[in-house]
Amino acid sequence: MPTYTLDINGKRTEIEAAAEMPLLWALRDKAGLTGTKYGCGIGQCGACTVHIDGAPVRSCLLPISAVDGSSITTIEGLASNEQLHVLQQVWIDQDVAQCGYCQAGQIMSAAALLKQKPKPTDQDIDNAMSGNYCRCGTYIRIRKAIHTAASFYNASTATGEKDAEVQA
Repeated sequence: MPTYTLDINGKRTEIEAAAEMPLLWALRDKAGLTGTKYGCGIGQCGACTVHIDGAPVRSCLLPISAVDGSSITTIEGLASNEQLHVLQQVWIDQDVAQCGYCQAGQIMSAAALLKQKPKPTDQDIDNAMSGNYCRCGTYIRIRKAIHTAASFYNASTATGEKDAEVQA
């Protein structure tokens, strides 16, 4: 079985796996990172969203062989220095999640949006978050949380901080 070298959440990781193994299962079963969730298995629900080289992708469809040598960020990797990412903290503070199953994918898509558009409009949010389904229907809370996080994000990036973070 081949071995793939990935940079997962800033840490070089070697994973031995079949070439066709979806990245989702490599992350969960081989790397032990269970924050990324299996939802539909066909790339439609967004629960499995991770960042590859900074871009949000559905990890359930992507074979590990396609990402050899890539930089991957999972929900576990958004926090830094034991401090939650601004989106993670706002999600908690505003009780965004209901059941919570889809929320890792929602946060990963929102983080990619804020990196591209630090001051998103409602339309920007709707476009970026389309394809991330929430069976509990927390879309209004998700949009509000993204706007709230954007205000923190903009304040921290204006002061030159690396990534937007708030105290937990």
